[in-house]
Formats: sequence, C-alpha cells, structure tokens
Amino acid sequence: MLALNGGWLAGLMLLCAACGDGAEGVCGPSSGRVVEVVDGDTLVLEGGARVRYLLVDTPETTGGHADCYGAEARAFNRRLVEGRAVTLVDGEACEDRFGRRLAYVRVDGQEVNTLLVERGLACVLHVPPAGSARKAEFQALEARARAARHGMWGACSPVPCAR
Repeated sequence: MLALNGGWLAGLMLLCAACGDGAEGVCGPSSGRVVEVVDGDTLVLEGGARVRYLLVDTPETTGGHADCYGAEARAFNRRLVEGRAVTLVDGEACEDRFGRRLAYVRVDGQEVNTLLVERGLACVLHVPPAGSARKAEFQALEARARAARHGMWGACSPVPCAR
C-alpha cells in the first residue's frame, strides 16, 4: 500500500512540514501579543492585526459612545489580555465586514469570549456563518447570566447590546 500511495504519503509529509509547530491557523497566526485593548470585544496584536471576539458583543465605548457597562467590559478585557500573549482559535469565518480577524481568544488557559458572556459583560452576537458551531453554547451562557442578573443584566436598563 505504501508503494502504491507514495505520492499521497509524500504530499501528506509536505503538508505536515508546512504546519510546523502550529503557529498558523486557517485565518492567520494562532498566537500573538496584545498591544492594545480597543474595547470589550476588540484588541490589537503586535504587527497591527485587529481581532474581534467571536460570538461576543460588549457595550460600546468607542466613537463617542459610553454605553452602560461598556467601561467595565473594556476594563475586564484589558486586565485579562493587555500586554499578554494570547492564543487565537479560528471559527467558520476569518474576518468581519470591517476586516477584523474573528477568533476565540485564550489567555492562561481561559477563553475570554466565554468569560465575557458568562459574567454579564457581553451579549451574544451571531453573524452567520461566524460562530455557528458554538452559538447554542454561548446562548446558554447568556441565559444563565441574565437569570442570575450578572453584570449588565442587573445594572443596566435597558441592556445596551440586547436585541
């Protein structure tokens, strides 16, 4: 079988060699250092790549907005990731309509996307196809945060990102 599929095996070996240590995801680098936190759901990596958290929408703090709980979401995000190395996990789409990389962001073994939603700092934002595989999981996290009145669910009326 090996002799018959030698071309296939050589191709697989080349593909694996190109993968290296996993430094590249489908949409770009799978890690980077955060140089700026723009707001609760957007950061900038060394080199200038802007990353938007998948399935997350925090209250606005940019463009003249000062939505209820926006400052808290931004401060939480900043405490977790600013100046730190993060890991990016791609979803079903690489970029949003503004050209920002879409990803699940991990730092110190924690996923920031889920932390923001479960602590009531963010609403779920699903723009198909991005995040489709985990949409129900995030909706359940949001429902629990709402029911427990975590974060903005207990502090804001109306909740700025709720639809």
